[in-house]
Amino acid sequence: MMLMRSKILVRTVLAGFLAGSAICRLAIPLPAFAEQPDDKSQPNVSASVSSWHTFHSAYIKRKWGVDVVGVRLVASDSMLEFRYKVLDVKKAEALNNKRWNPYLLDQASGAKLAVPTMEKIGQLRQTPPAVEGHIYWMVFANPGRMVKRGNRVNVVVGDVHADDLTVQ
Repeated sequence: MMLMRSKILVRTVLAGFLAGSAICRLAIPLPAFAEQPDDKSQPNVSASVSSWHTFHSAYIKRKWGVDVVGVRLVASDSMLEFRYKVLDVKKAEALNNKRWNPYLLDQASGAKLAVPTMEKIGQLRQTPPAVEGHIYWMVFANPGRMVKRGNRVNVVVGDVHADDLTVQ
């Protein structure tokens, strides 16, 4: 009986922590995500790779009506947060559609990470109607901290594919 109560307490505290941190993130402005690290010790990215990322970013903006802000590790690297800014409400509707089950695919390991669902909160993602200029987020579980900073990932929500994103 005591073990069951402690499990319920742990789940409740975890749910409160996740909900509280998600709410705090909405109120605190975040720095812009850089697509490439600003580290001079890294070798220079060739022009073809750089132009590919520029092309892909423009494609996502034109096709899906969103600007990818970034993917970053949160919650002691046990979760990944994907953020995007809505540029075109009609095109971006698919990202906030509740019937789609988004997932994040790590290119290095092939791991497919899902959006966790909390018992009292629901899925850890925003699903209100899209508003132009607003930044929305969704969180993916990272069990065993498989995905590391610098990894390349793809985010898939229904037909929407945001590929080759660098984890910050």
